[in-house]
Amino acid sequence: MDPLLQTKLGEEDAKKLEAIKNPEVHRFISKYVKICDPESIFVSTGSEDDMNFIRSEALRLGEEKELATPGHTVHFDGYYDQARDRKNTKYLLPEGVRIGRHVNAIERDEGLREIHELMRGIMRGHRLYVLFFCLGPVDSKYRIPCIQLTDSSYVAHTENLLYRGGYKLFLEMGDSNGFFKFVHSSGELVNGVSKNLDKRRIYIDLEGKTVFSINTQYGGNTIGLKKLAMRLAIHKASKEGWLVEHMFIMGVHGPNGRVTYFTGAFPSLCGKTSTCMLTGESIIGDDIAFLWRRDGKVWSVNTEKGIFGVIEGINPRDDQVLWRTLHKPAEIIFSNVLVTEDGKVYWVGMNGDPPPRGTNYSGEWFPGKRDSEGKPIPPSHKNARFAIALKDVENVDPRLDDPMGVEVGGIIYGGRDSDTSVPVEESFNWIHGVVTKGASLESEATAAVLGDEGIREFNPMANIDFLSIPLGDYIQNYIEFGKDLKKPPLIFSVNYFLRDENGNFLTSKMDKAVWLKWMELRVHRDTGALRTPTGFIPRYEDLQRLFKEVLKREYSRKSYIKQFTLRIPQNLAKIERIEKIYKTVPNTPRLLFRVLSDQKRRLMEAKSRYGDYVSPECFV
Repeated sequence: MDPLLQTKLGEEDAKKLEAIKNPEVHRFISKYVKICDPESIFVSTGSEDDMNFIRSEALRLGEEKELATPGHTVHFDGYYDQARDRKNTKYLLPEGVRIGRHVNAIERDEGLREIHELMRGIMRGHRLYVLFFCLGPVDSKYRIPCIQLTDSSYVAHTENLLYRGGYKLFLEMGDSNGFFKFVHSSGELVNGVSKNLDKRRIYIDLEGKTVFSINTQYGGNTIGLKKLAMRLAIHKASKEGWLVEHMFIMGVHGPNGRVTYFTGAFPSLCGKTSTCMLTGESIIGDDIAFLWRRDGKVWSVNTEKGIFGVIEGINPRDDQVLWRTLHKPAEIIFSNVLVTEDGKVYWVGMNGDPPPRGTNYSGEWFPGKRDSEGKPIPPSHKNARFAIALKDVENVDPRLDDPMGVEVGGIIYGGRDSDTSVPVEESFNWIHGVVTKGASLESEATAAVLGDEGIREFNPMANIDFLSIPLGDYIQNYIEFGKDLKKPPLIFSVNYFLRDENGNFLTSKMDKAVWLKWMELRVHRDTGALRTPTGFIPRYEDLQRLFKEVLKREYSRKSYIKQFTLRIPQNLAKIERIEKIYKTVPNTPRLLFRVLSDQKRRLMEAKSRYGDYVSPECFV
């Protein structure tokens, strides 16, 4: 063992590390101990004792504080460290290698020199936590072992909630280097938060399968196995013929005890978590899925075993499962919410008015408080979060850890769309769905994380921020993935945000429960549909029955016509926008343009026959 490591390891921690015989593991740890210079090192095997130690350290060091409900703690990020840092998140690419305009990159050697210099001595006075995890079920063919170095007990605690332990994998893997590596440091702390935000960097080294994250605490920048690992995994999967997707996995319960599994991709704050947490359905994962082909079908596993979810807007009426989960005694870490004097939490949109006083990410909070720039400070941040293990969620699916995965019956794409897409629609086939539902996905921006509200952002497969391969290659991979499947998943689009001419929403928050039941029936061809120029839509009588069965509500023909009217001018405008974008994307499959052209032709034919706005009854 490296003599430097021995000076920083206790006897017990040294034994844990010595038990791993992989030379690359020891080289990696030694290298970053020399660069970062922590005061001491704690090696976690993922045992209950080790996880308890990390939890206690998070409280002792003030990275988390206990709340009134047993097991609940709260963490605050710095006021200006509340979201993914797009500007300073960069790929380290060898000279001459390009991924695309959507990618922020720096030449690899230059980036490594910069990040290593910024990391020099960054952990002085801190404890380094060495943690071992596994992306995907431990016994899965598509598992990915990971090693995380961090000086944040909060990050270590959160990852213990979210990821399966991988220490035993490292004991068994010999000299293989087929694992991902992560190095994180919060950097210098002032009042418990990262001080040097101007030196915040999140660098992804695809060649070295390593992610660096420094001078930041926000989970999206620091919980390495989440979206940062996803970028490494997309790069790996693209070479091996499988997919890594920004998708939930859920079981929709159909007739006679049948469960049909769906994956779903939605941009941030578009209903992704609320969909897979619906009462009566079951959840395998809410964020990232591995998908592969076996026996002519598509199978999927959740890379995680927990949820790191946005909390704003969760309320007892629309999010019953989550509401109950967040109020019961369990190990939950809240971040950037408001904490009242009696140790309870409040977040915007939960229920009732905010308390008159409390503590949040800005310090002491009161109604009307403003920051130094005069901007109002809400009780909780729009990006406030919660972290919890899925085992503590009442609707967790029993196949969460199935190493064989679950068969995918349908894939759902959804975004914020006020004027174009109908609430639910099925594509004609795999290629049509990939192109018109996935590759053409747009979402109107929200003030929470995306910038100017209402601006449409192009976000194919809700994955644009995380692509580590050229976009044209990514679309081609999808097309190839569906070839020769005996039973390809059906591809659907959903739109929870359609509005009328007065700006009123045309659907309610709970209507998604009906759309899911209809999609489940369609997977098994238990119900018919109407063919329109853009895909298959539900028949009125089917929705009328499902609304009564699922929501105990009457569903009027007037509502049906408003919701499912084909809006031809808006659909044509969308095709024009998408074509314009892909004409600038290198290696875009020609097939994409043919599919869009065919859709445009069908729309023009419907326009000449029926006019600009076509009632669904015209397609009966």
